[in-house]
Amino acid sequence: MCAVSVGHISKYSWPHLQLTKDPMISALERQIFDFLGFQWAPILGNFLHIIVVILGLFGTIQYRPRYIMVYTVWTALWVTWNVFIICFYLEVGGLSKDTDLMTFNISVHRSWWREHGPGCVRRVLPPSAHGMMDDYTYVSVTGCIVDFQYLEVIHSAVQILLSLGARNHLDVLHQLKRKANRYVYKMQYYSVAKKKLKNYCYPLIYAITL
Repeated sequence: MCAVSVGHISKYSWPHLQLTKDPMISALERQIFDFLGFQWAPILGNFLHIIVVILGLFGTIQYRPRYIMVYTVWTALWVTWNVFIICFYLEVGGLSKDTDLMTFNISVHRSWWREHGPGCVRRVLPPSAHGMMDDYTYVSVTGCIVDFQYLEVIHSAVQILLSLGARNHLDVLHQLKRKANRYVYKMQYYSVAKKKLKNYCYPLIYAITL
């Protein structure tokens, strides 16, 4: 009976567990394109996010409240970071997408989507001015259907929605796990009590029959 009830709870918890994987999959996808664009600040943030999501899933499955608390705090930080990225690419509050902030000022690379977005045609042109180095080239990008800053904004907005949704699903998983543990504890308690009662009653019944 205990196994059936725990399995019943697991049946309802499985869809929630599947949905909590979406932020990690999305972060992995984003990590790939940030690596291609040498965006070191987002790369670091994505790496930490993947680690914390794994800890959150482990803490929920193994019933570790501290891990869930860490995931809760990180979700707030992650949402704040993605809001900052949205403001950065939309140039809100004096921010400029043309700065080297996302690369920690160690390179002049920009978002990978700037040259490889939907419909973008990338052309490498040699410099026309004299006295320039032979290996120095200009890159011309034309025909983009969606500007790269809007693609970055969409990515950040998706991360915010997935993170908030996953946090709610982790709460549901946590509650289901608590119910399962309580039920198992009760069944174990009743089983022990029944066994003690049996050991007490059988000698008594036997003595009465004599």
